[in-house]
Amino acid sequence: MKNPFDSLDKILEHRLRLQIVSVLVANDSYDFNALKELLETTDGNLATHLKALEREKYISINKSFVERKPNTRYKITERGRTAFKKHLEAMEELIKQQKR
Repeated sequence: MKNPFDSLDKILEHRLRLQIVSVLVANDSYDFNALKELLETTDGNLATHLKALEREKYISINKSFVERKPNTRYKITERGRTAFKKHLEAMEELIKQQKR
């Protein structure tokens, strides 16, 4: 039998990355400041984890201006959505195995 821990996504094992992806799966998009407030984290911490997700192509970024102020919005990509789904399935399998 395959070890379900092997199916967990290494990128999504970090709490903040999993939270970011969860928010983006549930919403069309989210901007940097709203994510920072919702997740109660610092600019630097959030930026670091967003870059990691962007590097893996789990999220896409759209930079624009809102009332002359820069605004950065993030969206989940299909690759990110698939990775999230597989990660959740692996966690469900872990839970099922613990009940046996």
